[in-house]
Amino acid sequence: MSDPRPIGVFDSGVGGLTVLAEVRDRLPFEHIVYFGDTARVPYGVRDLDEVREFAFEIIEYLTGLDVKLVVIACNTATAAALEAAQAAFDVPIIGVIEPGARAAVLETRLRSVGVLATEGTVNSHAYRRAVHYLDAGIRVYEQAAPALVPLIERGIVDGPELERAVRWYLHPLQRQGVDAVILGCTHYPLISATINRVLGPSVRLISSAGQTALEVRRVLSRRGYLRHVPKMGDEGRTTFICSGDPRQFATLGSMFLGEEIEVVAPAAAL
Repeated sequence: MSDPRPIGVFDSGVGGLTVLAEVRDRLPFEHIVYFGDTARVPYGVRDLDEVREFAFEIIEYLTGLDVKLVVIACNTATAAALEAAQAAFDVPIIGVIEPGARAAVLETRLRSVGVLATEGTVNSHAYRRAVHYLDAGIRVYEQAAPALVPLIERGIVDGPELERAVRWYLHPLQRQGVDAVILGCTHYPLISATINRVLGPSVRLISSAGQTALEVRRVLSRRGYLRHVPKMGDEGRTTFICSGDPRQFATLGSMFLGEEIEVVAPAAAL
């Protein structure tokens, strides 16, 4: 049986496009609705209760579009809302923290993992708990990087200003001798070249995007929700929605995805 309903994916801004790209790569026939809450970005500096309210509003909106699964493609929103949302909504909901933690446990050789994330995610200690649930003996060092998301949302993904900020935030993790760093914000893979350059080849970067996409496929397959297409050329469509300026989102989204995208306001998608 084929299920044509779309997958819902949301983030505070453009960072969740890293997850979207992985989902589209692994599930090319699925329709997707992407919601970027750019009117309220960044989430990482906000109180987690407030972020939980935002997440519930967006999930409510996406379920109104008859999505068959929701991906919270934002680490702060995952930390703030995943468990409560899974209990409150009938639709299956997936976050990005557990897949990232699972990948880090497999990758670290020195059993020393760094987490580079927003203030909200760091203060929640969600990654520390997730890693220790899998392996309590791994040392976890968390570092908040509040300036990075605003830079990325302005389209600054390389250059000296970004590199100065990245070096400042990574220095404490380097001092601890970590050999794996979790990119604990879905915006950060967009600046992975700079992060890799600062850390050097001996430190593995862990992005939850690929693991999250695999989890999406597992859940859809298990529930019989996959969209089966009998012929090629019937690939899935992606609808882009944002709560802020659609033109700005379209410019950044097109740059990050390498394709021209059209963005609509929330009311236009209903």
